[in-house]
Amino acid sequence: MPHRGGGLPKKAETYYFFRIEGTEVEAFRSQLAALVPLITTSADVASHRVKISEHKRDSANNNKWLRLSGVNLAFTQKGLKQLGFHVESTDKINDAAFEESMINDKTLNDQPNTWLPEFRQDIHGLLVITGDSQDTINARLLEIQAILKNTIHGVKRADGHVRPGKEDGHEHFGYLDGVSQPAVLGVDDNVSPGQELVRQGIILLGREGDTVARPSWALDGSFLTFRYLSQRVPEFQRFVDSKNPRDAPKDFLGARLVGRWKSGAPVDLTPLKDDEKLGKDPNRNENFRYDPFSQERCPFAAHTRKTNPRSDLPSTEIHRILRRGIQFGPEVTDEERQKGTIHDRGLLFKAYQSNNINGFQFIQSSWANNTHFPFLSTASPPFPPKPGFTDAQGPGFDTIIGQAPGGGDRDIVLTRAGDPAGNLDLPVEWVVTKGGEYFFSPSIPALKSKFALAAPSSHKEL
Repeated sequence: MPHRGGGLPKKAETYYFFRIEGTEVEAFRSQLAALVPLITTSADVASHRVKISEHKRDSANNNKWLRLSGVNLAFTQKGLKQLGFHVESTDKINDAAFEESMINDKTLNDQPNTWLPEFRQDIHGLLVITGDSQDTINARLLEIQAILKNTIHGVKRADGHVRPGKEDGHEHFGYLDGVSQPAVLGVDDNVSPGQELVRQGIILLGREGDTVARPSWALDGSFLTFRYLSQRVPEFQRFVDSKNPRDAPKDFLGARLVGRWKSGAPVDLTPLKDDEKLGKDPNRNENFRYDPFSQERCPFAAHTRKTNPRSDLPSTEIHRILRRGIQFGPEVTDEERQKGTIHDRGLLFKAYQSNNINGFQFIQSSWANNTHFPFLSTASPPFPPKPGFTDAQGPGFDTIIGQAPGGGDRDIVLTRAGDPAGNLDLPVEWVVTKGGEYFFSPSIPALKSKFALAAPSSHKEL
């Protein structure tokens, strides 16, 4: 199967969104079998990691990168239809979000009229290419285009890269990213203390945990959610600095809004100050559970609590996703620190799941955008509010990715309902969605048997 767990080793990553003209569909599908050997498998990733470890141990390789590349391929609903799939009958994949496309998804509170124009066009497919450098990726993309005989036409290209030096692994606001991922049963060997173990069907279609009827060719495929997220870094930092309590350490408020300190240390374990050793320790930085009756240590509406509420709910398994994003854009300049954002930067967000309705769409619409979530109980509606809150006023928006309808006002309540001292108005969206789409990433057997056409025989009868 194409690789989903663990994350492809990468220093750079390119997202190549493409369309296929109707007259070139047969040619594309005829060449697809030749592309399949380049698709990265879980075995490939394991091999890459061994090679990287060996490369690092060899002192002769100091300051030299190991040339490695990974490839994944995914299609939109329109892409499947363009390829000739019977998407409304025998090939119906039964995921409403995927079938309607992200630009039509009203639950997310996006504003598609402000999206980059490329994401308002028809997109049929996506190539995700990782590598040790942009040069490696560029060479691989040229190779793929040659294999497919230029039957794919670029709609949008987005290049991402890890941040330099000590910021490697941190998103542009400065917080350690990629923490708190679920482990997949039977796929991930090393499970950290506190890490949630989920059934394969939470990520892969047709496996245990996926309860939706699927066509047989969808087995072991996964839905890939993509979001182009721009970040207003100087504006965010200026806000948290200006609102930081006088006697608190730097970034105290930022940590309360995010749910972790910049090191990755969870505020639930160290609420008053950062602990860099804790943040870097995978055996400790996920090993905690929220007090469902209190936000004293971690605000109910903190980003990490909104998107992974842990013990605020009896179970979160069906809502877990594998996040596999990368940063894009330059570092903040001195001029921007003075004047505000000039250059586009942010996160190329990618997530895998077997069910968009339970996965990304649910997390964004029912948790991040829902000012009343988390609730005290979800046993039966109407759901009672957390202590200190009412049916009229809940904890507020996820300050990082929460979106109000029509781009309206947002706030977060750090103490209790009706307390003006704890009510914090959020003047702007610091993370701005500029595009996105729902894709389906098929298994390698499906690519061979369902997507690719058999090469025409060269044998001629005499």
